[in-house]
Amino acid sequence: MLACIICRIWSTRTNTTMKDIIYEVRDSVAYLTINRPEVLNALRMKTKEELEDAIDRIAADDSILGVIITGVGRAFISGNDISEIRIDAKGEETVAMSTQAHRMFDKFEAMGKPIIAAVNGYALGGGTELALACDIRIASDRAVFGLPEVTLGVAPCYGGTQRLPRLVGSGIAKEMLFTGRKVKAPEALSIGLVNKVVPGDDLAQEADAMMRAILKNAPIAVRTCKQLVNQGLTMDLAVGLKLEADLNGMLAETQDAKEGVKAFFEKRAPVFHNQ
Repeated sequence: MLACIICRIWSTRTNTTMKDIIYEVRDSVAYLTINRPEVLNALRMKTKEELEDAIDRIAADDSILGVIITGVGRAFISGNDISEIRIDAKGEETVAMSTQAHRMFDKFEAMGKPIIAAVNGYALGGGTELALACDIRIASDRAVFGLPEVTLGVAPCYGGTQRLPRLVGSGIAKEMLFTGRKVKAPEALSIGLVNKVVPGDDLAQEADAMMRAILKNAPIAVRTCKQLVNQGLTMDLAVGLKLEADLNGMLAETQDAKEGVKAFFEKRAPVFHNQ
């Protein structure tokens, strides 16, 4: 039922050149839907290639101001496709796979546009790691998160060991990583893994409403906030504060800043132009 609701609410022009992902754009928002429900949206190499290509297109398209990512059916992303997992995999092959995923998820963070993960179901392994690379996570009450790699004798290699503790703290992250246990939506909310939990049938509307609330603001200011938070996490506080001051100095001279202040004094809604 959720898949039907998503298709109805988010229907628009579709890029038919992609096989594993539905790529849609409506009202300045790109909607990426993982479309492999027969394997619970497991990530195969083609899926990752299409996802990275979609992110590259979005980053290069100034008419797109935000991104929402979800999945068809019962899963967001259930992990890697087991048909591509080999017992005799070489170390260098794993390094290459990990490096490709890191490059792709780094693009999520580097892109100056807000990305919302609308987690509709199982988000395991790479599914949790993709959600962690997004700016905001809204979960269905049926969502389940987890990094179960230790149960297979390996560790998360798509950024989970680095992004999870930055979001929920090292103690909770280590518990999840060491045990490989699954975390249901209510607990995910309580530990700060997700921003919000909503009924499954409301997920599409809630994600869309969150994005529209963001896009009412100046895109250049939102982009700057994303940059400041992401870069600040890797800096000393003093360096981060200096960056905040410098970027605000740049913002003060933009047309959108002038429009925002002018609209405030004129008691009207601002009209931003991303410049």
